[in-house]
Amino acid sequence: MRFDPSMVDGPYLRDILAQPHALEDTVAGLCEAPVPALPGFESIVLTGMGASFHALAPLHIRLVEHGFHAEAYETSELIHYFAAALTPRTLLIAVSQSGRSVEIVRLLDAATRRGPVIAVTNTPGSPLAARADFTLLTHAGLEASVSCKTFVATLAALEWLGAALCGADRIEIENTLREAALAAQTYLAGWDAKVASLMSLLEGVGSLFVTGRGTSMAAVGTGGLILKESAHFRAEGMTCSAFRHGPFEMSGPEVLMLAFAGDPKTAALNENLVLDVRKAGGKAALVSPQSDVEALRIPPAAPAIRPIVEMLPVQLISLALAALSGHRPGEFRLLTKVTTIE
Repeated sequence: MRFDPSMVDGPYLRDILAQPHALEDTVAGLCEAPVPALPGFESIVLTGMGASFHALAPLHIRLVEHGFHAEAYETSELIHYFAAALTPRTLLIAVSQSGRSVEIVRLLDAATRRGPVIAVTNTPGSPLAARADFTLLTHAGLEASVSCKTFVATLAALEWLGAALCGADRIEIENTLREAALAAQTYLAGWDAKVASLMSLLEGVGSLFVTGRGTSMAAVGTGGLILKESAHFRAEGMTCSAFRHGPFEMSGPEVLMLAFAGDPKTAALNENLVLDVRKAGGKAALVSPQSDVEALRIPPAAPAIRPIVEMLPVQLISLALAALSGHRPGEFRLLTKVTTIE
C-alpha cells in the first residue's frame, strides 16, 4: 500500500510532531522549579495508571539503585489491595496527566494515613495538583487523545525528580534533559518516510510484541498500550525474558517482535533475542542507534533521556498500523481522554 500522509493527518499526528516543543517547555519549567523540601520518610510508593504508571519505570530503578525502599503500584491496585503500603512515613509519588482520573481522586480521598505527596501532572489546579505537598508540572500543552507528548514530558519530569531525590547535580541533569528536544526533533524529521517504511515491515503482521528491559520498560508498557488504543491493533508489552518464556512459541511471519536494545548492561541479550526470533522464522526488529531497520534507528542518547527517544518509533508504528487498516489514528470509539469510571 502506498502511504499518503493525509491517511493519518489529525490531532494525534500533530501532538506527536509537537513533542520537541513540549519537551523544551517542560525542561524550561523544570529549570525554574524548586527542589522539593519534604519531611523524612522511610519508604517511597510510586503510582499512576496507564502510560503514567509505565513512565515510572526508570525512576523506580534509580531510587532502588540509590538505596531507597521503593515500590510501584497501579493506582487502582494500590487503593484496593496495597493500601497498607501507605503510612505517615511513606512518600507517595503520584503521576497523572489530567490529575483527575477516578483512581487518583479515590486514592487522595482514601489515603487518610498517608505521608507527603509529590504530584507530577500536566494540569495545574487539578485535584492532584491542589492536594499534593509538592507539585511538579509538565508543560506539554493540551493533548487531543492518546498520550504522547504528555508521556515524554512526564519522563523528563520524573528524571529531574529522581535526580533531586538522589542528590544529583542539578545543572548536569538539566543540561542532559535539554538534549531530549533535539533528539526527538532529529528522529521525527522525515516522519512520513519512516511511516511508509514501517508499513512495509508491518504488512501481513497480525500481532505485535513490544519488549525490552530496565528503563526501556517505560516505552515497552506504554507502547503495548498505545498500539491498542491508537491503532486498535493487537499488541502486548513485556520484558524480553518474559517473551522467551512462552510467546516465543508464536514466532512466525504474522507476528512481529520489537525489542529495545536499551542499556548496555543487557543490550546483547536483547539483540540475541531478535536474532533468535529471525532464526526461528519469525519477524523481529531492534530499536537502537544501530538497528538494521532505518525507521527504528534512534539517535544516540544519554541514559537519562533514552526512554524518551525510545518511545518515538512506537508512535510512528501506531501511525503505520492505522494507515494499513484504514483506521484514523488516535480517535476514541469507546474511551475518553480522562477515565472517570473505574
